[in-house]
Amino acid sequence: MQQNSKSVISQGLIFLLALAAGISVANLYYNQPLLADIAKTFHISFQKVGLLSTYTQLGYALGIFLFVPLGDIREKRKIILILISLVTASLIGVATSHNITLLYVFSFTVGLTTGIPQLIVPLVAQLVAPEKRGKAIGTIASTMLIGILMARTVSGSIGYMFGWRYMFAFAASMMGILGVVLYFKLPKTQTVENLNYLKLLRSLFEITKKYGALRKAAITGTMMFGAFSMFWTTLTFLLESPAFGLNTNQIGLFGLVGVVGAMGARMIGGLNDKLSSNKIILSCIFIGIISYSVLGLSPLNIWVVIIGIITLDFGVQGTMVSNQTVIMGISSNEGSRLNTVFIVANFIGGAIGSAVGSLAWELYGWSGVCSVGFSMIFVALVINMNLQNTKVAVRAQLLRIKNK
Repeated sequence: MQQNSKSVISQGLIFLLALAAGISVANLYYNQPLLADIAKTFHISFQKVGLLSTYTQLGYALGIFLFVPLGDIREKRKIILILISLVTASLIGVATSHNITLLYVFSFTVGLTTGIPQLIVPLVAQLVAPEKRGKAIGTIASTMLIGILMARTVSGSIGYMFGWRYMFAFAASMMGILGVVLYFKLPKTQTVENLNYLKLLRSLFEITKKYGALRKAAITGTMMFGAFSMFWTTLTFLLESPAFGLNTNQIGLFGLVGVVGAMGARMIGGLNDKLSSNKIILSCIFIGIISYSVLGLSPLNIWVVIIGIITLDFGVQGTMVSNQTVIMGISSNEGSRLNTVFIVANFIGGAIGSAVGSLAWELYGWSGVCSVGFSMIFVALVINMNLQNTKVAVRAQLLRIKNK
């Protein structure tokens, strides 16, 4: 069990933690606008260079599985600071890699050690007043998405002006500065959970079996984030192709478009404090369906891509914020582990989406990418609609029995 060190967290501290989450999660996405340049450096195909995104996200999923649950039995502040040190070293490794194998390895370790944001989410949920939890998580989540999207813009600009290696050197510097700031500002929390580490990891499977809401959120997240990652990995290939002919700097600017969708996350977080999270999730999934429909069926031009970015980012982020609000309300004592299961599922989906998206691009082009992305979101829709319909049917049957 974890004890709250404060009943209410200050807005200033929420802002700092949100900023830390955004800067940290950006490490996972710096490579995406640079994939074409990296492919040229090492003379490899788009399918092979796309594996950089896959390995980074697989590393992230594994790192969350191994490290984030520790937040339920160890002091979160210490874990966050250790991970910042390790990811800084990994980013330096990426910047200095001189063959593709080393780049794969260090990309994986960047993901492995970037679990900081997923320790921040349960930390905030632990400290904030329950009636403000949805809004606070929405603030963290929206800043994370802005970090993801701005990572592409910053990466594209620095990569275009100085080369892709300088981008990762810059990222290492940012993490070093962040580590110093958080060393002085991060609050301490008390932990009195008696589980040892191996039992803690086993408990991840136990709580997954225990909570149906967690399983639904995890499967939904796998599908939605897989479609999201597929889009952003292959968008670089599309915009760099003869159909658009954009350079790295121009491709990175599309991250700014996605910020519009990200800004809705805080609003959605607040709505979860007032409305049914299940209805919000279904609505956001429908928005994702519309996004891939527009991208796949409309004549391809810049405006279609922009509309697709805004709607897809809004739909995916809204689903994620709502699901996190639901699972953070299940049990305050298991917050880190609940978030671990959910985020691991998301980034396994992201890794699959990146890999399958790169393959779909190689084999079928943009139409293939959109078909697979649409299918993944459609699976999420079916899962949530079926569960909703099952609940309605059960309630109706119970009412009939009662009336008899």
